[in-house]
Amino acid sequence: MPTITVSTTDGVARVNLARPDVRNAFNADVIAELRDAFLRLSDDPSVRAIVLGGEGKSFCGGADINWMRGALELSYDENVADAEAMSDMFRAIDRCSKPVVGRVHGAALGGGAGLTAVCDIAIASDETLFGFTEVKLGIIPAVISPFVLGKIGASHARALFLTGERFDAARALHIGLVHEVVAPDALDAAVERVLGEIATAGPSAVAAAKALVPQVAAASYDDSRDITARAIAKQRTSPEGQEGLRAFLERRKATFAR
Repeated sequence: MPTITVSTTDGVARVNLARPDVRNAFNADVIAELRDAFLRLSDDPSVRAIVLGGEGKSFCGGADINWMRGALELSYDENVADAEAMSDMFRAIDRCSKPVVGRVHGAALGGGAGLTAVCDIAIASDETLFGFTEVKLGIIPAVISPFVLGKIGASHARALFLTGERFDAARALHIGLVHEVVAPDALDAAVERVLGEIATAGPSAVAAAKALVPQVAAASYDDSRDITARAIAKQRTSPEGQEGLRAFLERRKATFAR
């Protein structure tokens, strides 16, 4: 059985972890299927946005117990390969050209918190429990750390990585891991509102804006000057940029190609 489901309607792809009996926990199959799905969706011109969620009572409860049990028998080199596969999955989501909206509920622990971090826009229900709980098992949140640090910064990561403590949605909002917290019965409406905002934006502009963020964040000012100047010049002279600017000046709604 597949470990995730993927469906697309009206330009929105919905990717759901589909192992509710184990709180949508990670194993090798989940990792491979998520990576392949996001690589495919990133190149799909019919997709404008992606919603990442989980079936059942939880978004993602972390690593599967049976998968972790198998890891006890792995050699050092096998552990490296295993971790690299997981890193490739997170990177596929993080670098996906389409905006990724996280629909987070129930629990987002360990790798589940890492999944939250790679969502461009993360919306959580107020009963969600978060945690970078790896140290409680004698391991560390190594693979997710580049993505989490980019989201919440070193100060919060030091406090939460070292204690492994669980925390609520209010704290997740405070540290920037999620962007909005709503009541459980308002979660879908909040996701749809964000999708509605994305739908009114230029598709290539959204992709370019997403690509711009990590480029500028990693650049010196001198380098960012060139990166940003070329990025805006490319977008302004594109058909989409021309249409958007003309529509604004002519006080009409822009018509962007899908």
